[in-house]
Amino acid sequence: MAKSPASKKNVASSRPATRAAKRTPGRAPVKSSSGRPAGLFTWLAVGLVVVIVATLVIIKVASGGPGSTSGTGAFTPVDPTTFSQITKVPASVFNAVGATSQVVQVSPPITLKDQPALTAQNSSGKTVPEILYVGADYCPYCAAQRWPTIIALSRFGTWSGLGNMTSYAHDVYPSTPTFTFSRASYKSQYLVFKSVEEYTNYLNSAGTNYQLLQSPTKAEVALVEKYDTPKYVTGLSSSDGNPIPFITMDNKFIISGASYSPDTLTSLTRSDIATGLSDPTSPVTDAIIASANYQTAAICSMTNNEPSNVCTSSGVMAAKTAMNIK
Repeated sequence: MAKSPASKKNVASSRPATRAAKRTPGRAPVKSSSGRPAGLFTWLAVGLVVVIVATLVIIKVASGGPGSTSGTGAFTPVDPTTFSQITKVPASVFNAVGATSQVVQVSPPITLKDQPALTAQNSSGKTVPEILYVGADYCPYCAAQRWPTIIALSRFGTWSGLGNMTSYAHDVYPSTPTFTFSRASYKSQYLVFKSVEEYTNYLNSAGTNYQLLQSPTKAEVALVEKYDTPKYVTGLSSSDGNPIPFITMDNKFIISGASYSPDTLTSLTRSDIATGLSDPTSPVTDAIIASANYQTAAICSMTNNEPSNVCTSSGVMAAKTAMNIK
């Protein structure tokens, strides 16, 4: 299945700092010396480097530039108005948009065949399909993708603990307005949602990498390394690593990269985007809701088309037809 332009950009600039070697994308990792310093000159050189690095870090922190961690780690919950706007999108908007955006290219999830089911127990102890999201707060493609993912999942359950977030201010599509799953929880009778936000949207105190936030389990890493690869993702090469965001939906569908380009959200505030979700003629709403309908259609195939009022709606049926879901 063809990837959108957003997905190809994602490969280049928003893959995670590699799980094997934690480093900022596009930045060479700092290698430590394997030998001991020998002689006074070496110690003086090391001391000089430490002083220079410390000075640069202080300057960065004082100026709020790259490498600053001052005030960037505070969690801000989503305000009630925005929360209502993103979790209670009118059914008429879903149906009016359907599965096509008139302005922005939107890619549906990739369909997998004959893969072992991914399941978990919900709060009632029932075994249900699991959706796993792996991303990071700094990532602008994750920023774009969280909007439709939150909206789609709101049709099957309830959210709590969502926080405000923007992507890294010095990456492509800087400061894209979004949310974070780092403290979020999701409750549904139909499925389980698990998330991993691997890194923050700011650098660590040394300025060598994004600050580590959450770590995936070995089983979650195995899923990413199996499915977020050229074998399943058309247009991905072996040198691209495992792009984020990555979403697997019961191992029946996957999303690798954003469903639409993050530049769709450029120059808009979080409030602008959320308020516009009631207007199906908005190009931004068009892209987000078309993506949400695609994800809803995929989820409906996992829940035996429950709830029926969602899974038989015209917007979701249009997405099912486009994805060839019976």
